[in-house]
Amino acid sequence: MDRELAAAMARAAGLDKALAEFPDDVMGAAAQALDNAGAVQYPTDPAAEPWPPMRPGVGL
Repeated sequence: MDRELAAAMARAAGLDKALAEFPDDVMGAAAQALDNAGAVQYPTDPAAEPWPPMRPGVGL
C-alpha cells in the first residue's frame, strides 16, 4: 500500500494523533485491512441484519 495514500486515508478517518505517534502501526493496520477486505461477506438480503435487533427482550 502506498504510504501517502494510507496517511491521507488515516487523516480523513480522524487518526491524525495516531498517525503522528505511531505511523508504523497505522500503516500496518491499513495494510492488514486492505489484505482482508475481500474476506468480508456482505448479506445477500438487504433487509437482513448482521446481528440481532437491538431491542430489549428479543433473543434473551
